[in-house]
Amino acid sequence: MSLPAALAAQLRGRVVGISDGDTLTLLTPAREEVRIRLSDIDTPERGQPYGDRARHELSNLAFDRQVRIEVRDIDRYGRTVGRVYVGSTDISAELIKRGAAWVFRRYSNDPVLLRLEAEARAARRGLWALPEAQRVAPWDWRAASRRQPASQMR
Repeated sequence: MSLPAALAAQLRGRVVGISDGDTLTLLTPAREEVRIRLSDIDTPERGQPYGDRARHELSNLAFDRQVRIEVRDIDRYGRTVGRVYVGSTDISAELIKRGAAWVFRRYSNDPVLLRLEAEARAARRGLWALPEAQRVAPWDWRAASRRQPASQMR
């Protein structure tokens, strides 16, 4: 990806790939593929309870759709970090509302997202319906998986 495109205030294009619940691939009008990490949220990892479902939710909302990205940053993996919109729908907010994501408090204190997460939790939507032992925040899951073999994470 060229640096000027990464620093643009907005990107537009069609979603051509879904890596997990919070990462997608955008195809720009210039036929450039850009990996996008949804800002403000974190979803369960693959292999983690609800990880496949979170990926499916993002796919239902964004795959093969025209989107607008409000670019916020470039992460340490080289992904463009931003808020993703399909029309007027904020995909991060919608994933939180459906119970498919946590507000990533290390990077966000967005009061709207915090309220939506509290509502999803109270209504036991999505991952909030899982038994408490299976509701492990993705950042805690990743930290634990670095400390022990994946076979012990299930």
